[in-house]
Amino acid sequence: MPDVDPKADLHRYLTLARETLLWKLEGLSEYDVRRPLTPTGTNLLGLVKHVAVVASGYFGFVFERPFPEPMPWYEDTEPNTDMWATPDESREDIVGLYQRVWVHADAVIESLPLDAPGLVPWWPPERRDVTLHRVLVHVIAETNRHAGHADIVRELIDGSAGLRRDVSNLPDVDAAWWEGYHRRVEDAAKTFA
Repeated sequence: MPDVDPKADLHRYLTLARETLLWKLEGLSEYDVRRPLTPTGTNLLGLVKHVAVVASGYFGFVFERPFPEPMPWYEDTEPNTDMWATPDESREDIVGLYQRVWVHADAVIESLPLDAPGLVPWWPPERRDVTLHRVLVHVIAETNRHAGHADIVRELIDGSAGLRRDVSNLPDVDAAWWEGYHRRVEDAAKTFA
């Protein structure tokens, strides 16, 4: 097995998660990218906005390289303002913000070694001292978690599902197979109703 640069490997996983999250918006109407599909209001554009805010903090404040644009959601006293798009925030605004945060984060990742120290002031005191490695792992987990949310929300909208644009990671079967599979899973669950 060839030697793999650990930082490049982590960066690749972060990039794949970012691409997957944005891919989930493709081909949908403005309404569909904004509509809440869970009782807690989870929606596709809100997930992108949230991950942009999160990444701007972890790759900005933590390493004393703040993202140069204002992030009003940091100061907002209302919970979850970073989890949905208001009518005056366009899809292009939010996706553009995420892409600019992405560029900023990439510059920080490229400029620092994995053992570069940082400080996460919003974490408990005993865990606040971190390294770039720790932050990369954390943000990869966070981004993949929300990409998973986006996968489920997208499936609820139009039935589209899959790991990535080029690799669905799903069986290559038709709609009739999925309907039968769904019935079998439901029937099995009903035995416990």
